Amino acid sequence: MDGKTVLIVDDEAPIREMIRVALEMSGLDCLEAATAQEAHAAIIDQRPDLVLLDWMLPGTSGIELLRRLKRDELTRDVPVIMLTAKGEEDNKIQGLEVGSDDYITKPFAPREMLARIKAVLRRAGPEDGEQPIDVGGLRLDPAAHRVFIEEQPVDIGPTEFRLLKFFMTHQERAYSRSQLLDHVWGGNVYVEERTVDVHIRRLRKALQTETADYGALIQTVRGTGYRFSTTGALV
Repeated sequence: MDGKTVLIVDDEAPIREMIRVALEMSGLDCLEAATAQEAHAAIIDQRPDLVLLDWMLPGTSGIELLRRLKRDELTRDVPVIMLTAKGEEDNKIQGLEVGSDDYITKPFAPREMLARIKAVLRRAGPEDGEQPIDVGGLRLDPAAHRVFIEEQPVDIGPTEFRLLKFFMTHQERAYSRSQLLDHVWGGNVYVEERTVDVHIRRLRKALQTETADYGALIQTVRGTGYRFSTTGALV
């Protein structure tokens, strides 16, 4: 992880310092911000490799900043891990639906935080040298990290991109949620299986256009999980 930069966004200076010390001991460079406004300026100007974003911030909340980042083409691909004292299931799901790559519930152990950061940075790494994958009018270009439907670019998040890439390279086979977590998120990531359903819904929506519904290629297999198939009806 040497050479990677993490932006720590938290309004409490002692928490930022604790996180910064742990990250720097692991070879990461750190930036800090106490508000959403400071964080947004740092993201635009310094382009960190990952953002640790606290949910509860003065003024503009972390979740509102996340929405802003995901709406902007310049910042939508920056990986974000939400830091939150909100342990309720609905809050975790809301963060994932808005576009966070992972979440950590306070209080957390530094080892867990580092494991999650390492996993997200690994998933966000470059995929140079891979050839585009075509399924009918659906095209995924790993090197450019872009998806096209009938030659038109598709707005798709980084997690949905990885999920689609896995499906398109592993067609016609059913995978359980646990298997998808292992293949797409990584076996060392502590993510709940329900997370898969959230990203499947987002991916299906992203693949729907006015003229075609490529989201239907991602089929629900009752009692098992999901598969990507160009034949057959939904199971």
